[in-house]
Amino acid sequence: MTGRAVVAVSLFTVAMLATVVIGVLSGRGRERSMSEWSISGRGLGTLFVLLLMAGESYTSFSFLGAAGWSYRYGVPIFYLIAYLSTGLVAAYFLAPLIWTYCARHHLMSIADIAEHRFSSRRLGIVVALICTIFLVPYVQLQIQGMGVVVHAMSYGSVDLKVAAVVSFVVAETFVLTSGLRGSAWVSVLKDGLAVLSVAFLAIYVPWHYFDGPGELLNRMVAEKPQWLTFPGAGGGTFGAAWFVSTVVLNAVTIGIFPTTVAGYLSAANPTALRRNSIFLPWYQLLLVIPMFIGAAALFVVPHLTNPDLALFDLVTDSLPPVVVAVIGIAGALSAIVPMSVFLVSIGTLWGRTILGGGLQGSTPLSAGRQRTRSQLVCLIVGALALAGALLYPSALVNLSVLSYEGMAQLVPAVLLGLYWRRLSTAGVTAGLITGTAIVLLLHLFGRDPLFGVNGGLIALLANLLVATAVSFVAGGTTTSRARLADIANPVRRAAPESP
Repeated sequence: MTGRAVVAVSLFTVAMLATVVIGVLSGRGRERSMSEWSISGRGLGTLFVLLLMAGESYTSFSFLGAAGWSYRYGVPIFYLIAYLSTGLVAAYFLAPLIWTYCARHHLMSIADIAEHRFSSRRLGIVVALICTIFLVPYVQLQIQGMGVVVHAMSYGSVDLKVAAVVSFVVAETFVLTSGLRGSAWVSVLKDGLAVLSVAFLAIYVPWHYFDGPGELLNRMVAEKPQWLTFPGAGGGTFGAAWFVSTVVLNAVTIGIFPTTVAGYLSAANPTALRRNSIFLPWYQLLLVIPMFIGAAALFVVPHLTNPDLALFDLVTDSLPPVVVAVIGIAGALSAIVPMSVFLVSIGTLWGRTILGGGLQGSTPLSAGRQRTRSQLVCLIVGALALAGALLYPSALVNLSVLSYEGMAQLVPAVLLGLYWRRLSTAGVTAGLITGTAIVLLLHLFGRDPLFGVNGGLIALLANLLVATAVSFVAGGTTTSRARLADIANPVRRAAPESP
């Protein structure tokens, strides 16, 4: 191991120990309830909600994929900022209403919402299973992303598999002890380092390799114009129709994504969520910097075999080990924090809905068993994702392409049902089957995008049409009118939480 590698690895080790300590200590003195473990007892203020939900959008993909997409395709990568910001506009109105509904009825996940709204535990279980299928690939992606980051920042000294094991151990340690609150506290360290790193790179890279950002942009216009217009440099796949349809689909879906809803429900009150929706779009602007660095890498390292290493190739090429280590730690934490939130969400879905008896099993005594089972599921799912990352690194990752499109098919069950009292269980089920089948068939036959449009949006439209038609024929649920009133009157105080 070279001297610079020793410096980077030493600082990384200290940072991982600090992460574990922060995560574990965050749960000290807290009640050992299911609500506290899965959604922080609905007690996080504006700052912690902001940092927690920022951690979900600023993942290892921000350091690897954003720069890599910019290097490989160019302007289509701006869909990332577009849908995250657009989704936050919708969240300003939706998040407080979801929080109110869930707080009043002691709900902790989107499976709870579906089960309560339609009085159907079977539907809740189906929602939990679908969420699991599409969330597990994200856990594996974060494990593998951390491996790539640590391998790069250690100048190749730390093996990818060793880094994957470290990410698993660190995340599981504070998740099992502190749950979502641990993720929120670790987000403070992660976001501080991430903001510091990207702000530094925004200034350093264009002035070190060019005569400032103006020259870089001039060279892009003169030498790489195809990177600056749709469909980018990757052929016709990511055209304007794909961009718009993907932004619409993802902006709708992110509002009911299990980890997003967990962030909503962790808030102390709806006001924190409204403030979050105002402040967080500014945070998304930081994602421009990795994209900018990916463009710079086109001229500095024009023949990269792995475009996802565009940012770290520039970092390790020109910066001292201490700075490389800080940027690498920010990238590693950007994998660990979202991974921990994914694990808590999956654990809640299984420990409460599938194994814990659902809403009928939410007595104080059984809630303790739900928490124990949720923690066990976190450990098992994390171990499976780790095994996938070590043994079959491309198996589940391929499924991640479907994640947003598959999760979008839950929009009628989780969101539309809260506003339309005639939407029936039969309608939601029929629509869910139709939409999911279309998503899978389009991918199976290589027809996504279809006519340039994101296949998930086409599937969601079919889902909504079928759900509407069947609901008109089958009739609405008997309890939906009262539950609709819950949403229509969000100012009424929620009932106190049960332990």
